[in-house]
Amino acid sequence: MQDLAVDMQAVVDGISREDWPLVAKNGLRIADHPQPPLAEKMRILNFIGSDAGKFKGYDEKTHQAGQEMKRAAARRDGTAVILAFATLQNSCLACHKNFRKSFQEHFYEQR
Repeated sequence: MQDLAVDMQAVVDGISREDWPLVAKNGLRIADHPQPPLAEKMRILNFIGSDAGKFKGYDEKTHQAGQEMKRAAARRDGTAVILAFATLQNSCLACHKNFRKSFQEHFYEQR
């Protein structure tokens, strides 16, 4: 998640400066963000149980929005970049609203 946050900030910087190569590069990094190691992924999926489909759906939306942002940046289409970024931000927010609190309580406050 920390890498995604850095990539998101780079996109904001790129949009503000109309640095479309930077936006395209980070859009691709967001779309292709690394998956957690298998053991951690299994712990997450076991924890979320029947909500796994919803969780994976948010991940897929992240992938799609990052790809669209990359394509729009390659076209130097600032409006489409911003729309794709808004889609990405809305997906992040929805995922955080659904999962962040329970994840933090389960995975981080048990220590």
